[in-house]
Amino acid sequence: MMSGFYQKAEEQLKNRLPFVVYSKPGETVAVGIFQKDASLHFTTNFKEEGFVFAPFSGGQFVLLPNEISDVLTEDYTRIAIENSNKSSEFDDTAKANFERLVQNGVDAICKGDFKKVVLSRKEAVSLEKPSPFALFKKLLSAYPTAFKYCFFHPETGMWLGATPEQLLKASGDRIKTVALAGTQVYHEGEIKWENKEQEEQEFVTEFILDGLEDYTAEKNSSKPYTFRAGNIVHIKTDIEARLHNKQDLGKIIKMLHPTPAVCGLPKEASREFILENEGYDREYYSGFLGELNRDFAKDMQHNSDLFVNLRCMKLQDATANLFIGCGITKDSVPEKEFFETVNKSLTLKNILGE
Repeated sequence: MMSGFYQKAEEQLKNRLPFVVYSKPGETVAVGIFQKDASLHFTTNFKEEGFVFAPFSGGQFVLLPNEISDVLTEDYTRIAIENSNKSSEFDDTAKANFERLVQNGVDAICKGDFKKVVLSRKEAVSLEKPSPFALFKKLLSAYPTAFKYCFFHPETGMWLGATPEQLLKASGDRIKTVALAGTQVYHEGEIKWENKEQEEQEFVTEFILDGLEDYTAEKNSSKPYTFRAGNIVHIKTDIEARLHNKQDLGKIIKMLHPTPAVCGLPKEASREFILENEGYDREYYSGFLGELNRDFAKDMQHNSDLFVNLRCMKLQDATANLFIGCGITKDSVPEKEFFETVNKSLTLKNILGE
């Protein structure tokens, strides 16, 4: 028996009306925001209430506005998900192309163009019976500590993901963000980080603290610690501050996005390199998404909860396009970085049953 929540989502999709269903880290409630017409809305100043879905580059921040949407919630119970442990097959051409891209990035860093750049690729996986809601339910159980979502708009297409990375959390004049860097496959026992990864983490933390300087007071940051997301671990630093003026939220979002964790440092130079060299359009991968000025499950205003769109895929007919990337510094080894993207792709391939 299909619940009213998923019935509503199926109807929206059938009628090609925009919607999002999502669940926040650590919670067991799914929220659905169902826009009543097919129009395309954007936010420019981040003062509206709704759900925002923003691309990696360009200023077209798609918004599902609260005032023209129905909101439903549904509690769910996590179930055990089989880990398919698929072999990490890969395409030799994709490997050669990505390694060439990484080498170009390393060369540009050695020339002094920037300190770090995050480079990515897209991988297509064929699906037998692509059901976005069946995939979404698997994400809910497989990634309890991530932000899980399924977003559809006729203008953006169908996107799903389970992202571990917070862009920004705001409640009144209090904001929280994180610096995230370094990646390795999770294993039992002590996780050790190389200098390259610790240095990358320091870059990211400094960038955020510097960017917050003009807008905030009472800045605090935690010591870096190891954070697990599915079969991957990262180094994470928590950052908190108080806004001088709540109206500055939009300025801070624009300062943070795209984060060094998806772009590089300095941001402008690394972003230019990505746009000129990656050879494909990231679209909404490594953009951001989430609740803007409202906690929909608790029905509270002045609360924003935004996440970086990592570990995501775009469904098109019977194909899932997976987006995967990794941070490149002067010490990066192209082949090793390629296999890091292969490991990251397994996070979503487990869900696809691939």
